[in-house]
Amino acid sequence: MSIARKIALAMIGIVILCMGTMAWLGTINLQRGFIAYLNEVQAQDMEQVSKLLAEHYRREGSFDSLRHERARFRDLLDRLDPQIQPAADHPPPREHRRPRREHQDEGGRWSPRPPPPPPAQRDPMSFGARLTVKDAQGISVIGPPSPPPGIERDIVVDGVVVGTISLLPLRHTARENASAAGFLRDQLVDMLWLAGILLAVAVAAAFWLARHLLRPLPALQQVSARLARGDFGARVDVRGRDELAQLARHLNAMAQELEQSDRKRRQMLSDISHELRTPLTVIRGEIEALQDGIRKAGPEALQSLHAEVLRLNQLVDDLHQLMLADAGELPCHMVSIGLGAAIRPTLERFASRAASAGLALEWRLPEPDLRVWGDPGRIGQVLVNLLENSVRYTDRGGAIRVALAAQGKQAVLTVDDSAPGVPPEAHGQLFERLYRVDSARNRARGGSGLGLAICKALVAAHGGGIEARPSQLGGLQVRINLPLEPT
Repeated sequence: MSIARKIALAMIGIVILCMGTMAWLGTINLQRGFIAYLNEVQAQDMEQVSKLLAEHYRREGSFDSLRHERARFRDLLDRLDPQIQPAADHPPPREHRRPRREHQDEGGRWSPRPPPPPPAQRDPMSFGARLTVKDAQGISVIGPPSPPPGIERDIVVDGVVVGTISLLPLRHTARENASAAGFLRDQLVDMLWLAGILLAVAVAAAFWLARHLLRPLPALQQVSARLARGDFGARVDVRGRDELAQLARHLNAMAQELEQSDRKRRQMLSDISHELRTPLTVIRGEIEALQDGIRKAGPEALQSLHAEVLRLNQLVDDLHQLMLADAGELPCHMVSIGLGAAIRPTLERFASRAASAGLALEWRLPEPDLRVWGDPGRIGQVLVNLLENSVRYTDRGGAIRVALAAQGKQAVLTVDDSAPGVPPEAHGQLFERLYRVDSARNRARGGSGLGLAICKALVAAHGGGIEARPSQLGGLQVRINLPLEPT
């Protein structure tokens, strides 16, 4: 079953549950409200009954003639003009009645009329059956001696209370009045019809809404399947601004990143293969020349082979460090260090190396020292790579300048060298793996193209950043930002 159908069915189920609950509650509230309305109306009828009983008392002088005489009490109620006619207890009009004491049998003879049915056979919820009349002494005239609590009215004759009348509230309407019950039944039927129509509309709307909201899902499914097969050029046509559209944008961004990563991976594999092939080709040529007797196995030949082996070993070591950095497993033993004190031995050691290359190495370190949280060995490795690049690529007679200063909450370490420089468009690519600037800093001057990439990984492991920009000395400036240790 598709997800659209599942959502549609879930929505329909929720709608049915909600509408069923609302219909049930509405039915109960309608019945209760209508019964409360009937009780209120019949409470007004009690005013007429109270006046009729007052007239009877004024005429008879007491309620003795009515005591336990339901027939006479019904005759009294015949004079009532109720706002709602109680069908179950209201007798037919007098002109249509037969004699009370006799009736005509099958032979045409008149015989005494059978007694009325006992009260238990009449509807206990009819208007008359729910009335209780008591005299001034509280003795029951009509009804049970101790009726349940109900609506009470006094019977007043010439300002004197001669009795009370109480009405037991209605509990239902089906037997009380045919017209009232019919009205309530019609209202309930109308409610059910309306609920059915609304349910049908809700079902149609649920299916349409589910299909409309989930329309992008097939495209997302197809693109994700293509990405799983390695087709990183797949993209989703994004429409709208809802959550599914945002998901489509994220999927497109992920596909773009995967495509770029795949392209970089292929390029890196090609460059690594080329880098490995160069020293291996040289080593193979040297060995074949020695085997063929073209070259003698002297110190010069061995020195050449040793240099190529060292170059190959350095390349493998650099690749291993980058692999550890990518996996987040590059070992760094972080401690609180003075950054100037940590890099001073490296600068002093490299002074002779720069002098042998015809370069002047200068540095400026602040006092007091700047304290950072880092690994002294890794920071020294970063500085060695930067200085080695400067010594290797800077023209003789130039200069290398190292400076350390605090800017805000960061320690800024800069390494500047003199000409030749790097084109501005290449600054952002210097820290990519195996990247070289062919015009000035090419393979002929040595290096594998991984040194700056390793520097970037080590600086990132310290929570800092590294960038390249033009130097005022005419060459390249590499700027490193490291967070200062909180004081």
